[in-house]
Amino acid sequence: MAWERGIFKDVGPLHLSAVDWSNSSHRSSVAACLVQGAYNLERDRHCGGGAPDSSWWEFFGFQLRQVLVDQEDQTIFGAIYDLEFSPHISSKQHHLPSGGGGGGSPPKHVIAFRGTLTKSDLRLDVQCIDNTLHNSSRAHVGFQAVQAVVSMAGAKDVWLAGHSLGSAIALLVGRNMVLKMGHHLETYLFNPPFVSLPVHIIKNEKLRHGLRLAHTVVKAGMAVAMSTVVHNKKIAEDDEAFTLLFPWIPYLFINPSDPICAEYLDYFKDRETTVAAGAGEIGRFAARNSVRSMIMSASGKDSEPSHLIPSAYLTINLNHSPDLVAAHKLSQWWRPDLKLDYKLYQFR
Repeated sequence: MAWERGIFKDVGPLHLSAVDWSNSSHRSSVAACLVQGAYNLERDRHCGGGAPDSSWWEFFGFQLRQVLVDQEDQTIFGAIYDLEFSPHISSKQHHLPSGGGGGGSPPKHVIAFRGTLTKSDLRLDVQCIDNTLHNSSRAHVGFQAVQAVVSMAGAKDVWLAGHSLGSAIALLVGRNMVLKMGHHLETYLFNPPFVSLPVHIIKNEKLRHGLRLAHTVVKAGMAVAMSTVVHNKKIAEDDEAFTLLFPWIPYLFINPSDPICAEYLDYFKDRETTVAAGAGEIGRFAARNSVRSMIMSASGKDSEPSHLIPSAYLTINLNHSPDLVAAHKLSQWWRPDLKLDYKLYQFR
């Protein structure tokens, strides 16, 4: 499972006793710790371990306002935190793009979603693979909770954060806040799932790109084959939604050694190559659709590839990961010795 057992004073980022909110690594480290807090809340509820280690949020001046409970299995899958105080310092070090978030102001509220923790979470993993996660209780409860916080506090003071499955939920909620409410929330997605063929494991770059190009052509051919009036309407609706999402820039934290999220690297890189080659419309269609979703839609099933987004700010972990478990750990993102690369993708 994705959670890690640990006491904050032993494994937490103690070096962040004073948070520089203009420093991107500080901001993301705090967001990751708040997600870890959501893991701990469910772990301790499930195991009957008493009060959770509140240092994961209180260390940064946050208080736990509310836990988010799945209506189907009664598990805690998320938490809402309110900022009470923030001992901070000022600095001009930052890596945040100008259109992506606050860039210096601390959030007043953070909604954090945990990933897979117990066996009951596996049904959500299946829904994530099937692109039907938007029909889950967690997606509905999460959106309603975030909508309520934003209505009270305003969008600029609210962050979303999630890890693994929790990233998929945060991404769904963030998309819906754009499409339904017109709000662009600052969003931190750690090891977000990208459900696709594992083409990234192929070492030959030319072969890898060729396979992706063929996959893109297959998608375009399927669109033509499925072009009934109904499907044309669906394609037009998807295109409009994709266009509305362009200004929203969530922060994606990717470890290239993690097969769960690594495909995002080539997804955006291939879009860049396709646009540069002048095949913008084909690339645009491939970027907003998945073969699985088209097949499910053709059979009358409600499928939404919410992991496909037009814009993102990628933070890439360049440190060596000894195994797949380490590559997927949430704790990697608050390490003080991280070697990172950054890439902004925003196609118009």
